[in-house]
Amino acid sequence: MSAPDSEPLIVVPPCTGPDSRSPLEATGRTLNWGVIATGNIAAAVTADLARLPDARLYAVSSRSQDRAGQFAAKYGFTRSYYDGGRPTSGYEQLLADPEIDAVYVATPHGQHYEVAGAALRAGKHVLCEKSLTINSREAAELIKLAETNQRFLMEAVWTRFLPSVQRAWEVARSGELGDIQWLQADLGFPAPYDPNARIWALNDGGGALLDLTVYPLTWALGVLGWPGSYTVTGSINPDGVDRQNALQLSYSSGAQAQLTSSLAASSPRTVTIAGTKGWLRTNAPLHNPTELTIDTLETGLRVETLEQIGNGYVYELRETTRCIQSGMTESPTMPKQDSLKTMQFFDEVRRELGVRYPND
Repeated sequence: MSAPDSEPLIVVPPCTGPDSRSPLEATGRTLNWGVIATGNIAAAVTADLARLPDARLYAVSSRSQDRAGQFAAKYGFTRSYYDGGRPTSGYEQLLADPEIDAVYVATPHGQHYEVAGAALRAGKHVLCEKSLTINSREAAELIKLAETNQRFLMEAVWTRFLPSVQRAWEVARSGELGDIQWLQADLGFPAPYDPNARIWALNDGGGALLDLTVYPLTWALGVLGWPGSYTVTGSINPDGVDRQNALQLSYSSGAQAQLTSSLAASSPRTVTIAGTKGWLRTNAPLHNPTELTIDTLETGLRVETLEQIGNGYVYELRETTRCIQSGMTESPTMPKQDSLKTMQFFDEVRRELGVRYPND
């Protein structure tokens, strides 16, 4: 099958690149943040958001009063909102708060369109957890809404902003490895089936594709760009959710990429980039590596260890904060059109796999 297009990905290093300021250094006025949802990813990102001197943890929302209160107390939020049988949901109450400048949306995929859309209409800037939505129609509508309301919108693909990933892409593009011929990336872990779990719920956009494949794909795009064509195989459970998938990407240069994502098996969770002069390999996990092993015909083997601050989310959070402070409506490192192209690509892949979401 053909891919969305064959244009190369334009990789723009974030302001937190290796030659830039520390992500812990303020870049402008303090922003009041709201966090929507209180799950594991919300907790990990909030812990890093608290590290930014120009970010104030202002409000959190949850469906549960206990969870909202406990989350607010743990991280020092000024306010907490919850459903509690009220006419408006917790997140709607949060979005009505005029003190909030920006929100981080950490709900399941299937709720991103509704919640992020409401935030944009309320005049809030939005950092939305990946995937931005569960299909390209929703993504296009969110992007249009952000542009109409002149508000910042970014999909939280944190891997793009990590110093280790930026360094690996720099090495791959420098010519040190020669002409890149193939890339292999895998991400897999066994997730016990639970029909009530978000990761297996069709309504929530569950499955390996939206939860995991974005990471191997991010590496392929950063090194080789968008492919000219692809093939895909996968395994679907009785509920219509993909347990695992394997993508083969082909490029006009002759280069290839093999991307594997699985909720059924444990994998090395690494990336290998191979060129005519040498290779590069990350340690695990590929979405947050801290070590690069590089072996070239000219210089031999070396290992580069790279810094990580906190949980690793401070880099995307600094970029989001800087962009909003500067009056920008998107990040050049994670532009909205990249999110749209990814959702268009995933729509095509899902058709091939036979996965259909109710929102489609």
